Amino acid sequence: MRVLLVEDEAPLARLVERGLRAEGFVVAVEHNGTDGLWRATEEPFDIIVLDIMLPGTHGYDVLRRLREREVWTPILMLTAKDGEFDQVDALDLGADDYLTKPFSFPVLVARLRALVRRTPVSRPAVLDLGGLRLDPGSARVFRGDAEITLTAREFSLLQFLMRRAGTAVSKQEILQHVWDPAFEGDDNVVEVYVGYLRRKVDRPFGTDTISTVRGVGYRFEET
Repeated sequence: MRVLLVEDEAPLARLVERGLRAEGFVVAVEHNGTDGLWRATEEPFDIIVLDIMLPGTHGYDVLRRLREREVWTPILMLTAKDGEFDQVDALDLGADDYLTKPFSFPVLVARLRALVRRTPVSRPAVLDLGGLRLDPGSARVFRGDAEITLTAREFSLLQFLMRRAGTAVSKQEILQHVWDPAFEGDDNVVEVYVGYLRRKVDRPFGTDTISTVRGVGYRFEET
């Protein structure tokens, strides 16, 4: 899941970024409203975490302009501790949720996962393909009645492949969405993690849902 964090407090942004990455999110960070608005408009994200008090362009303006441009990415606003009117204004302008500072990191993660569960019908909250069921909200995976334990990275990789079921995706696409657009390591790490997934979601069950497309990358088989 790709998250855009727009937060001008650098220490807080670093802390949240590290925590979200540990939870399996792919995180992009901007420190002012102008860059945040540009990034949210030019790149696809699953969720945006947007502070209200931002340099450059105020968080309200970023929110308003995104909705005017029909960017419907779920947005969670970060508001002041005593900003009751901030919360009301944020929701009126089209925010999907808000969280007051200071906030609990587990609560932030729970709120983000809750937003995923509210996604449109075209992107179902629970993915059920090839006998494999993945619930982004609870971060759980099942093959039939058997629950499969995955690491955060394995879960993100499986979710990416399932959302593009039937389509061949390259290693670079996977790196961009599951690791980081700025990842500079060896792309063979994708092959390694695909191997991890196959040993967990396919081999114990005698299935073959993740196939290799020679010269292209990988494909999750829908049936």
